[in-house]
Amino acid sequence: MAVTALVLLVLSSSLSHTDDATGYGPIFEEEPLDIVYTKESPDRLISMNCRARANPAPTYRWRRDNWEIKLMELPNEHYSLVGGNLIINNPEEKKHAGTYVCVAKNVYGTVISKEAKVKFGYLEEFPDEERDPVTVKEGQGAVLLCAPPKRWPTEVTFRWIYNEFPVFLHPDKRRFVSQSTGNLYISKVEASDAGNYSCYVFNPQIGKGVYSKFIPLISTEETPEKRYKADLVVKFPDTTAMLNYNVTLECFALGNPAPHIVWRKIGATDLPASAQVSMSGALLHLYNVQYEDSAGYECEAINQKWQDWHQAWLYKDVGSEHTMSCVANGKPGPYIRWLKDGYSVKMPYGKGELKFSSLTFEDSGMYQCIAENYWGIIYASAELRVIACAPTFELNPVKKYLLGANNGRVVIECKPRAAPRPRFTWTKGKEVLFNNSRISIMFDGSLEILNATRNDEGVYTCLAENDRGKANSTGTLTITEATQITVAPEDTQVMVGEEVHLQCQASFDPSLDITFIWSLDFRVIDFYLEWKHYERIMDREDSGELKIMNVQLRHEGRYTCTAQTVVDNVTASADLKVKGLPAPPGGVRVEEIRDTSVKLVWNRGADHGNPILGYTIQTRDYSTADTPTALDGMSVMADVVDLYPWMEYEFRVYATNEFGDGEASIPSMKIKTWDAVPVVAPTNVGGYGGKDGELIITWTPVQPQYFYGKKFGYVVAFKPHDDVDWWYETISDPETRRYVHRDSSFRVKSNDFQVREFQVKVKTFNSKGDGPYSLSTTIYYPRDGEGRTNP
Repeated sequence: MAVTALVLLVLSSSLSHTDDATGYGPIFEEEPLDIVYTKESPDRLISMNCRARANPAPTYRWRRDNWEIKLMELPNEHYSLVGGNLIINNPEEKKHAGTYVCVAKNVYGTVISKEAKVKFGYLEEFPDEERDPVTVKEGQGAVLLCAPPKRWPTEVTFRWIYNEFPVFLHPDKRRFVSQSTGNLYISKVEASDAGNYSCYVFNPQIGKGVYSKFIPLISTEETPEKRYKADLVVKFPDTTAMLNYNVTLECFALGNPAPHIVWRKIGATDLPASAQVSMSGALLHLYNVQYEDSAGYECEAINQKWQDWHQAWLYKDVGSEHTMSCVANGKPGPYIRWLKDGYSVKMPYGKGELKFSSLTFEDSGMYQCIAENYWGIIYASAELRVIACAPTFELNPVKKYLLGANNGRVVIECKPRAAPRPRFTWTKGKEVLFNNSRISIMFDGSLEILNATRNDEGVYTCLAENDRGKANSTGTLTITEATQITVAPEDTQVMVGEEVHLQCQASFDPSLDITFIWSLDFRVIDFYLEWKHYERIMDREDSGELKIMNVQLRHEGRYTCTAQTVVDNVTASADLKVKGLPAPPGGVRVEEIRDTSVKLVWNRGADHGNPILGYTIQTRDYSTADTPTALDGMSVMADVVDLYPWMEYEFRVYATNEFGDGEASIPSMKIKTWDAVPVVAPTNVGGYGGKDGELIITWTPVQPQYFYGKKFGYVVAFKPHDDVDWWYETISDPETRRYVHRDSSFRVKSNDFQVREFQVKVKTFNSKGDGPYSLSTTIYYPRDGEGRTNP
């Protein structure tokens, strides 16, 4: 809570001597602070600051661990006093670590500062040994261990250097750096991840950082790239949080595709309002933790292959520290005091913080902060409610009847409601159980038994106890025969359209029921929705055979049979390979563009059990249909030639095996070839003489694919047959089919029966230059206006 109103305060006092009317005792203006010192400090000294306002001026003394430092009596090689500040030269941990207070004194009294601790911090170097390389296939997950050196304070930040300092790796959905262990996790390794990595540890309190030897990460190509289920490798532990403090929980998974992380609060529809998820889902921040935030939290990693999840508990311990703050502004500064339920609370003079070193139930109540000075007084209030209760199993008792499998793992849960967190004790009959290599009491109170046998059968009791009381709950454990796969499915190859049977038989305890569950690539098969292709045949109690009908390529993958009872489950897997048409290639892209050719690159698709015999490239521009180009089956790139300059194209690729042509890839992005000088001349050049001196020249326009560039047009050249010089006319419209030249000298006179001959030719041009001329053609200008053309 905070007091925001402005209050003013005038200090006054009645003194018995008028000479002392302006005097007053020490009031601290600066007090010493906690210091973490490191031997790498360039100054080789510690300065503990202390300054008090007083009249007359105060004298200063210092105490370490309640022993007064003799500063005035003898010279000291380590300690010196500058004003009220204590200077420690060449500090040594054994001599100078401890708790210090400053004492200020004048004739009116003595005041003691708040305590300040001097601690010696360190951060050791990483070992000099070379780090072993990490080799992983593309698509798999990788973990690079930091193995940080010893340090104090232990709170450090971890980052990773990539290839060279100071190039730091930026975490994203695929890459995560744990701030608990420092390890680097890559959910799905890509070719670009290969390189050298170094773990960088920085201690902000001592201002020092160190980094490890480089760890080479070597990625090898996996063709075709496999998919891997989500696998949580970073799991937050059960955590005890203090009231009003912040907590960060970590969760990260490996897998291909890179898993997506989802957070939940168990028993609630939403996360707390103060919660924030960051680092692409890997971190859950709980700010200003309250009692109602105490609960189980779950993170789930999801990808197309599977889901993996983890649960742990966040506890709020009643015995935690707590501070209530009260801030008031005024001139002069106000005096602050506290009330609890109407009674004064003892606290340091004028402080705005009320600290509880260990909360108890009795601390609950209404608190008031009172700020006052000469000019007025204001109040602010808040409720502090410390919730505590004795353990109770009323809502969640230990299960009365418990079952466990022989040689299996048994966990008996013990989760009473209690605050503060209780201490747990387990008994079997009258025997008290203690942790050993096979039996352990977990942090949340559950009892874990490994490699259980018939000797572990009996009555188990969980006793939970805290300072509010105790309670117990009992259950009886029975050990059953373990379930075992007796006939497992076998790896099988099948042709598209055929039928296949996958066997699965199991032995199990006869007192239990068994269920067979089938999954494809860790996705449970829904026999109700997928009845056209899947059928479960259960003609025997111990069998769960799977029949797959009219097999398609999408049915290829790893099939897992799970034989499950209420006690345990066991699995067996087999791979089904489906032979058929090849899958479409992927990643079709143009890497180089020229005027009449491009370089096309693609990734191989699955061959579906039969070697790829060849690839076919289909080329399409805006005016033509697909044009195929055949290649051999090992190709992943090709030069596509005989293209038109200045033309938009797209390309796609399909593969062929002995069964035929597979589906074509997704088309590449559209590209445009470079422009070039035109090489095609107009055709059917001709013409005739018109009336009144008109010479009409005609031709068939060039098709657009032969424009080869922008600003395409024609140059028309003509001349009388016997002349040497040509006449030229430029036509900028590429669709123009004729040109009309008018010349009065061409007009036929009444006594002129001569037929005139003209030579004509036409060429193309664009912004890159001129193309070739057509063949010359002779046209005639007769007197009666009827023309003839001869090439």
